[in-house]
Amino acid sequence: MFDALVISDTHLGSENCQAKMLVHFLEAIHDGTIRTRQLILNGDVFDSIDFRRLKRLHWKVLSLVRKLSDQIEITWINGNHDGPSEIVSHLLGVTVRDEIVVHSGGKNVLLLHGHRFDEFLDRYPLTSKLADGLYRFLQWLDKSHTIARQAKQSSKTFLRSTQKVKESAIEYARRKGCDAVCCGHTHMPLADTSGAVPYFNSGCWTERPGHYLAIVGGVVELCSYSDETAVEPTAAELPPEDAPISNQSFAPVVP
Repeated sequence: MFDALVISDTHLGSENCQAKMLVHFLEAIHDGTIRTRQLILNGDVFDSIDFRRLKRLHWKVLSLVRKLSDQIEITWINGNHDGPSEIVSHLLGVTVRDEIVVHSGGKNVLLLHGHRFDEFLDRYPLTSKLADGLYRFLQWLDKSHTIARQAKQSSKTFLRSTQKVKESAIEYARRKGCDAVCCGHTHMPLADTSGAVPYFNSGCWTERPGHYLAIVGGVVELCSYSDETAVEPTAAELPPEDAPISNQSFAPVVP
């Protein structure tokens, strides 16, 4: 059993959210195929707080998170897209934090979304939005997401922001006396264990494959999750298309 599993940047409500794959992953946790003591949602679970953009599979993801909250500890770390923590906490009944420390195998692993270290996002919000729009267009254009990944990885601006988030997160974790640090935000899955404080990034679920971090015995591992075995839920399993926030699909379900 894992001490914790970490996912980030699912961006529910966006066209590129890999919701079917995410549903399959969460169902594997719910039915015990993947066993963990804790699930950490490390920011940007929503693309925006406009729930009208959520599709049926997106509501299914939220329903599964609500069900899982009755089984295991779930912590939602606020990201720059998520909106007020009060809304999230009330919606799903989960703890919402800005950062947490997971104690595993005698190690202290710090988790935070990472957007606080992204100076480019604060200085050039319009440019950031335009770049994000181009990235999503490339994902739509090429369903394999190869072109979008190549564009992202070759962008000097993006790489500078990614490096800045990494360096700042490592320094912040060092000052707090933590043994490792895990972020999201950049959508770039990464495991860098070369320094005194290892840095990990859980990637995103807006590309294929999705990525997550597994923490057990003080060790953090970057893992990928493919949708090759993901099965579309039946119509009976899905909430109505126009499901409101208070829909019964969010009622706690005892396994």
